[in-house]
Amino acid sequence: MIYFLTGIIAGIVGGLLGTGGCALMMPVIRFGFHFDPAIAVGTTLTAVVFTAGSGAYQHWRMKNVDKSTAIQVGVSGVIGVIIGSVIFAYIKDYGGVIDLIIGIAFILVSLRMLYEGLLGKTPPPPAGTSMPGTVTSKSVLGAAVGTLTGIIGLGGGYALVPAFLYFLKAPMKLAIGTSMAAFVWMALVGAAFKIYQGVVNIPIAVTLGVGALIGATYGAKLVAKFKPNVLKALFGFLFLYVSLKYILIYFNIHI
Repeated sequence: MIYFLTGIIAGIVGGLLGTGGCALMMPVIRFGFHFDPAIAVGTTLTAVVFTAGSGAYQHWRMKNVDKSTAIQVGVSGVIGVIIGSVIFAYIKDYGGVIDLIIGIAFILVSLRMLYEGLLGKTPPPPAGTSMPGTVTSKSVLGAAVGTLTGIIGLGGGYALVPAFLYFLKAPMKLAIGTSMAAFVWMALVGAAFKIYQGVVNIPIAVTLGVGALIGATYGAKLVAKFKPNVLKALFGFLFLYVSLKYILIYFNIHI
């Protein structure tokens, strides 16, 4: 029940902030439930399959998916996931290194949220009905995010959505929908690798995933009731603390 509630809360927060549930789920099970770093990565990535699959289906129905981009990013992303998973196989027994990499990744999350929240800097307003960018830029982007996903289990709302918005200047709805449609395949392949590598607590992953699936629905509905800049600023500071916690634990400093 505790893991189920954790999944719901992570899903709500992910829906509110547009980061996906894994950004909150991973540090909670790593530090709150004292998971081994590798198990935290594998379990979180497997749980995210539920929300990614549901999100991809819903956005496909709403025609928020650029099919050609989803295929290009999805295929290159899966190749990246395979590469990242091979790298992960070499470092999965070095928990401190995994913590350090995740801590650096979370700094990027916190800085983006603080930038948007405190300065009121948000992505450009939606415009157009197609996804900008060349095949090469999309493929490189997919491979980079896929590799990151294979190593630390983060990639969808954490990296792919802001990359579409800031680098490709994509319309908001297409950025979210297309990222979901592309990332679901990265999550599936990444989860399969993590299960094979023995770093997934499957019952907990399923419980977290189902909870996050429910929470994400409510989080999306609550967006209109909160000031997004205030939320992003608050969680920007929270994720900054999380990033420092991950990084400092590598140096055996606990905060």
